[in-house]
Amino acid sequence: MFYASVIGGEVANFAAYAFAPAVLVTPLGAMSIIVSAVLAHFILSEKLHIFGVVGCILCVVGSTGIVMHAPKERDIHSVKEIWHLASEPGFIVYVCIVVVLVLVLIFYFAPRGGRKQMLVYIGICSLMGSITVMCVKAVAIALKLSLSGNNQFKYGQTWFFVIVVIACCLVQLNYLNKALDKFNTAVVSPVYYVMFTIFTIIASMIMFKEWDSQSISDIVTALCGFVTILCGTFILHKTKDLGDNMAAIPTQVPAIITTQIEIPKIDVCLSPTGDCDSPTSTSKLHSLPSTPP
Repeated sequence: MFYASVIGGEVANFAAYAFAPAVLVTPLGAMSIIVSAVLAHFILSEKLHIFGVVGCILCVVGSTGIVMHAPKERDIHSVKEIWHLASEPGFIVYVCIVVVLVLVLIFYFAPRGGRKQMLVYIGICSLMGSITVMCVKAVAIALKLSLSGNNQFKYGQTWFFVIVVIACCLVQLNYLNKALDKFNTAVVSPVYYVMFTIFTIIASMIMFKEWDSQSISDIVTALCGFVTILCGTFILHKTKDLGDNMAAIPTQVPAIITTQIEIPKIDVCLSPTGDCDSPTSTSKLHSLPSTPP
């Protein structure tokens, strides 16, 4: 059941890139965080705090803003059109910059500071992820056109996109697992989501030019919705981290220890004749409670 749900979710996510812009599909990935938080509350009995509810609401509000003001999907009738878009100077420059940065991070920064600096591993995953999404969108469109009767897998460009997707996914999974192994998941997940979404939006804007037909108000509103989703995601993960820390605090109250101290008791003679006895005795007094070290 678990693997079936995971595979089903990835298939649906893959299909979404064939029918919607990447700048719409990628930010809406935060909705999976809401679903997992709600299911964990009811199925796994993980308490969803009030701040977790606020985070879910922020994600929903931000997603609504993005959906209402997202750019329209560009009509593409062949993989060759996508290849033409990917061959334009702007996107080639972006790909070259990404490749150089990834190689520098892998061969220079990762061996030296990858285990101490989380952004090294996440930067590799996010940069490669932006290229992955562009190629996934190309493969998804090719599959959609092929199923409608226009075979796109007879072109070499389609298989080139498939190879790039496989290679980029392997690199992403490798360094994402390293990041999750070395650092706290509650910190890695939101940071990776933010960086991955930002680079994907940049790559999509350069390659597909989806924002050219949008007004300034639509662009600003969509960006505000994206920022709102980021805030909700951050609150959700910090709430989960807070719940884990609270669960780790021991609830057993330490036993109170009382000690007895022997102090002398002196009787003072107040008789005018001075013939009263003044024996010295002791009495037991209880000291203040103290807690064990």
